[in-house]
Amino acid sequence: MTEPFLISSYDALLADLDGVVYAGPNAIPGAVESLERLADTDVALAYITNNASRSAEQVAAHLRELGAPATATQVFGSAFAGAELLATLVPAGSTVLVTGSQTLIDQVKAQGLIPVTSAEPTPDAVIQGFDPDLGWKDLAEAAYAVAGGAVWVATNTDLSIPQLRGIAPGNGSLVGAVTAATGSTPAVAGKPEAPLFVTAARHLGVSHPLVVGDRLDTDILGGNRARMDTALVLTGVDTVRTALAAVADQRPKFLLSSLEGLYEPYPEISQSEGVYRCGASSAMVDGGTIHLTGDPASLDTWRAACSAWWRAHPDTVTAALPTLQSAGSPVLDETAGH
Repeated sequence: MTEPFLISSYDALLADLDGVVYAGPNAIPGAVESLERLADTDVALAYITNNASRSAEQVAAHLRELGAPATATQVFGSAFAGAELLATLVPAGSTVLVTGSQTLIDQVKAQGLIPVTSAEPTPDAVIQGFDPDLGWKDLAEAAYAVAGGAVWVATNTDLSIPQLRGIAPGNGSLVGAVTAATGSTPAVAGKPEAPLFVTAARHLGVSHPLVVGDRLDTDILGGNRARMDTALVLTGVDTVRTALAAVADQRPKFLLSSLEGLYEPYPEISQSEGVYRCGASSAMVDGGTIHLTGDPASLDTWRAACSAWWRAHPDTVTAALPTLQSAGSPVLDETAGH
């Protein structure tokens, strides 16, 4: 009897975009085909993004250009989640200073709230999302409103965003400016907080989704906070070594080379007398060292290592990579990480 695919145990796939579906201008090899295969299953598909400046249709159009299946109803951004979160904090008809894009303004209106552009008189709420045209005056108005007692929601707190010329300040940096001026902190809708994931699942009508991402500190942490199963794919930012070193609340349930791993049975990890086995690999913790057997280039070796180390250190709050020993020598190979 054929073992079931990993994804067949779930009713939805909540997929991050950059580093999972595409990298730069190109689709990641195998990603589009993996997403298309969901059409032959009972698994719903949604895309989860912290981007608050592009509309759902704009994101979906970009995905379709890459060949991926996507409609606007499958895209859940932090502007959408942020407006929904705000609507739970203030009554319908409340005035909201929108510090962000037209997309964010439209989402606020859709919640029955009234966008305004000034902190005079003090609005009922402020919602802050990224827009490249924001300036000092916009942040100042937000600070005046927050200091005046307005409810404050941020779509996301990403400190940086990648651009063609390099890394630029993200919404989190702009939120930080308002925090520095007011001493206040906002409620946050986007990753790594739970609301964005919960919002997507609710609108899809699903109860057991799998969150897939390439970043431990946003995708995996956010999915874990939403009490959903999480899978780290090794096609983007994080690697097997950063996963092994991860703090407790950023540890994924699954390690996958790419989205193609969704269509394979996930290997069982067994434990006997402190030895964790996955396929032909095994791992055992001795103090601050993990002793490994198996090919360091095999993902099963790292799956075993993570299981052993995480079980021995279940409450880690500071990321730290343990010493790795394989057949008496340090493990230097990291080819399984990408």
